[in-house]
Amino acid sequence: MATSTKWVLDPMHSEVQFKVKHLVISTVSGFFKSFEGELVTVDDNFEDAEISFSLDVNSIDTTQPQRDEHLKSAEFFDAATYPKISFKSTSIKKTGDDDYKLVGDLTVKDVTKPVTLDAEFGGSTDDFYGNTKAGFEVTGKINRKDFGLTWDGVTEAGSIVVGEDIKLNINVQFAKQA
Repeated sequence: MATSTKWVLDPMHSEVQFKVKHLVISTVSGFFKSFEGELVTVDDNFEDAEISFSLDVNSIDTTQPQRDEHLKSAEFFDAATYPKISFKSTSIKKTGDDDYKLVGDLTVKDVTKPVTLDAEFGGSTDDFYGNTKAGFEVTGKINRKDFGLTWDGVTEAGSIVVGEDIKLNINVQFAKQA
């Protein structure tokens, strides 16, 4: 009989990073500092596992407090109304030795759309305390305008201030629950 196992995200050993083009010529990086997630596997097999993940919009950090406040404002994420961004997987398929296609529903503000991300399994091991950990690097690209993040600044010279494509780079470590 198949047994399901719950894995909980270890925030101490995980990070959520995003990158977006600024003025088309340079890239700005930012992080979300607060997030949570879990993974449910069947027979410890990550294929067809169920993943749920959410992050706290108010934890955004681009190293510029003024810019962070703008991103939290109604012009962008509207953190006061929509404090969380969430993801729920619909499928995980193995595409190589350690590679997976992760498909799921991403909700930003009040918009939910399917996204496809690449996940690379970094392996699993036991830590000093005998806890089994599994690591993944999840990467992908989304268009912010698909999720209602439509604010556009244009400079006097006609350059777009913020690019539409947002690159995601998420490194997560999950701890197997007994």
